Amino acid sequence: MSRLADRRSGGRAVGWAGAVLGAMALLTASPPVRLSAQVGFPPDHSPYGDFKRGGTFIFSGSYLTGNRGVVGVGPSNARMGSIRYEVPFASLLGFSLGVAVGEASRYAVDPTKNQGSRTSGPYNTTFAIFDASARFMLTGSKGWHGFAPFFGAFGGFVTQSAVASDASGYKFATKGTFGPDIGLRWFPARTIALRADARLALWKLAYPLTYKVPSSDGTRVLDINSADQEWTRHPWISVGLGWTF
Repeated sequence: MSRLADRRSGGRAVGWAGAVLGAMALLTASPPVRLSAQVGFPPDHSPYGDFKRGGTFIFSGSYLTGNRGVVGVGPSNARMGSIRYEVPFASLLGFSLGVAVGEASRYAVDPTKNQGSRTSGPYNTTFAIFDASARFMLTGSKGWHGFAPFFGAFGGFVTQSAVASDASGYKFATKGTFGPDIGLRWFPARTIALRADARLALWKLAYPLTYKVPSSDGTRVLDINSADQEWTRHPWISVGLGWTF
């Protein structure tokens, strides 16, 4: 037992001695001088570059898709153009206001008709989203090789024009919307950035009571015990150009 303890203590002593000798060798040798010179990057070779901070106008094209709800009357497949104004706050935060306008599609459902013929469309309608967003800039006021990722959240409201052929009483009208936001900016110049971002917009559809009235064949658009409201999710992709002044 004592031999095992001696071997263990001797092994520890050898290990400590080796560590001390190694540290002394590193401290006294000349290579650390060369290594210390390599820490960081010369200013003209740094992968991080500053970009201009200030108000930014962003012009984008976007596409919004997603589910139309169990009835199928919700808007989707929207192609939009948008303008956004963004201002920085401190070094990591940015706030923006924007509007996106374009054309979406939706279906119409006539609850008085039988199950096989009650749905018509799709119909194209005017579609718009007004929102405010807050974003966290992961690289602050710098870009890595010109790239600057961000993430955040947005909130606002969405509106869609009515469909004249929908006699059910259903109206999308204007609804609140919100969701997460993630994206990437690339700066080919200090004041110009190409931007791409992805959002997930959520809003709630509300169905009229006529959807629960039996049709000519005795069927209903919605079961009598179904909920009158439903949350829907909509991926929203944008690509655009930003100019900082």
